[in-house]
Amino acid sequence: MKRYGSVIRVRPEKLEEYKALHRAVWPGVLAKIYECNIRNYSIYYKDGYLFSYFEYIGEDYAADMALMAADPETQRWWAVCGPCQEPLETRAEGEWWADMEEVFHVD
Repeated sequence: MKRYGSVIRVRPEKLEEYKALHRAVWPGVLAKIYECNIRNYSIYYKDGYLFSYFEYIGEDYAADMALMAADPETQRWWAVCGPCQEPLETRAEGEWWADMEEVFHVD
């Protein structure tokens, strides 16, 4: 299992819409997340930033993320959520949410 954290800004005028969307995530999107070996997925908000955390239990992260990205329902979900978000200028090429470095963990 590998832990992942990432960050993105949320547009202030879209925060309530974003929260409402995530109170009712589409079942197909949730099923695809699970199919792609993501567990214990959470998104947090603070001062204009969204922080996501999840655990990946699969064997091939790149392949699972490609499978998710190819899913039509997930693509529609991203199209709905995308306008609520504002990526960080410091993100790596190809990232929407900026990956974060884990600097501490304890079980």
